[in-house]
Amino acid sequence: MKNIVFDCERMKYQDTGIYHYCLNLGRQLQKITDPLSEQLTFYSPPNAAGILKNKNRHLAQNSLHKFLMPGTGLYDIWHATYQNTDYIPKRNKRIKVVLTIHDLNFMYDDKKSEIKKKKYLRHLQDNINRSSAIICISDFCKSDVLQYCNTGNRPVHVIHNGTNTLEQPTLSPHSYKPIKRFLFSIGVLTSKKNFHTLLPLLRNNDMELLIAGRCDDPGYLSFLLECAREMGVEKNLHILGNISETEKSWYFENCYAFASTSVSEGFCLPVTEAMSVGKPLFLSNQTALPEIGGKVAFYFSDFDGNNMQHIFLRGMHEYKTTNMHNAIKERGSSFCWEKAARKYLDVYRSL
Repeated sequence: MKNIVFDCERMKYQDTGIYHYCLNLGRQLQKITDPLSEQLTFYSPPNAAGILKNKNRHLAQNSLHKFLMPGTGLYDIWHATYQNTDYIPKRNKRIKVVLTIHDLNFMYDDKKSEIKKKKYLRHLQDNINRSSAIICISDFCKSDVLQYCNTGNRPVHVIHNGTNTLEQPTLSPHSYKPIKRFLFSIGVLTSKKNFHTLLPLLRNNDMELLIAGRCDDPGYLSFLLECAREMGVEKNLHILGNISETEKSWYFENCYAFASTSVSEGFCLPVTEAMSVGKPLFLSNQTALPEIGGKVAFYFSDFDGNNMQHIFLRGMHEYKTTNMHNAIKERGSSFCWEKAARKYLDVYRSL
């Protein structure tokens, strides 16, 4: 019997990409592990134990484990699902560690000093040194890892994320309901998501911009609102904050188009969510976004407002006249959590 630990420690932070990564991949692994030869245990915080039902096979996460991990002698494989985790079995070398790396976004963050970047890299390198296999969620991420880290002779796999299944689209009585067609974007509200560059699309277009997601940077929120006031589009900008899964589904189902001008992405799950309902995609041509959007998305080569207007209008015309809806949904279906889980299981079994 091979005993596998799947680390869901980051699920303590809801409404994040890694939360949904752990949730969806964990659920699929439960379905496909061989009960005669494999046992899956979740290393889980309290809020995840009830969501990831697994016949009581949970190892309770505790912040003290940063200093001393619990007894791990029963386990053969530890899947560390966050590249900079502090929760990793360092003393028991018998356990094989699989390390998922989502991105090296900190290397592109102008607000981080070189000293802090080197600190993050050292920590990541320590985790790589402890691992037996590395998984990157995109080719872009892999190229960064190979550029900035020493992977030695460890195998480095690329396994794309799946598409999150959207729930029944419903707005609550307190939800914001747009009064005109709207552009939708979602992500943690920080400067690296670059939401302010979407504001010029509201000029000369009878359209609203809805941005959903937790605010991690009040300073950036103030900057975003000030930019909207200066452009005279503040009445058409709506910051939704955290939204429920059913609200998110409604906004995806009913938006005019989805947009992400992020300059810091290892994958970007909302792109595949928008694909699942065949929506027009307008993306930055930076980081992993072109890899995920492929040929069914339209790309901003820069953030000049006039150029973005031109690309948006041309893209919407092409979307409508060439019936891109089905092609977008077809590409979205290629990102599958079951397929990803089978590839992860292959990595486990190779160790």
